Amino acid sequence: MLMVRRAFTLIELLVVIAIIAILAAILFPVFASAKEAAKASAGLSQMRQLSLSVMMYTSDYDETLVPSTNYDTPTTDPNRIWTAAVFPYVKNEQIFVAPGANGSTYARNWSTRQNQSVGYNDVTAVSGVGPTVIITIPTCQPGALILGCSAFNAVATTSQMEEVASTGLFANTPHGPGGKYRGFVFGADNGTALVPGFTTFTDLKQAVPLASGEDLIASADASVDPGLLKPIQGRYLRQGKDGRTPVVFADGHTKSVKASAIQSGASGIIWRFR
Repeated sequence: MLMVRRAFTLIELLVVIAIIAILAAILFPVFASAKEAAKASAGLSQMRQLSLSVMMYTSDYDETLVPSTNYDTPTTDPNRIWTAAVFPYVKNEQIFVAPGANGSTYARNWSTRQNQSVGYNDVTAVSGVGPTVIITIPTCQPGALILGCSAFNAVATTSQMEEVASTGLFANTPHGPGGKYRGFVFGADNGTALVPGFTTFTDLKQAVPLASGEDLIASADASVDPGLLKPIQGRYLRQGKDGRTPVVFADGHTKSVKASAIQSGASGIIWRFR
């Protein structure tokens, strides 16, 4: 008996291909979303490790916070920036690099500070507190809004914080090869004047950093001073110009926060505590 083998018709093949294409269109965004969620989760986990190291440093130094920048230290000394002081407590360079931040590296010294994608609150920076003042820089004043100022003339301590659990110390930052990038820090109050309804600075809680899901350094006008930028970047779970960043608080806990909530002041996070 002769057996007849039935092959797929062209229409049947096209139907199968169409079904596969539909399934791919449905599943690929799901896979991409899952990948982004995994990066965001990894970012939070990483920041928890960083928060523990900073808590240990603070405990060892009588509740004194490591300066984000010590302008009394020469640029050739790695201890000019905060990463060198914290590294012995971490012992892992990847902790200073946000998951998914391609091209970002640990800021081991002043010349590589722009490459890092985890930034520290620059309200902790100091100048003029050592035996020798290296350079003259715009000085920040307690309780005053001086956009673009670089450091205070005293070290920061936890005793200056009224609400430790609400005070933000670390967040993700944009990184780059140089220029205006300052990835190792973010400015505590450079976004204050952009808060809806802002008119006069009357309370430290009004201060907010610049924050966006986009890289604000890449789109900044060439004439803008780098000290007026130093933004936070919400690089995870992005939607348009918005996105999320993990934030480390002064009591050691971490939280994922939208960049738009940071910029508008709606996050309730305290960025200026002196």
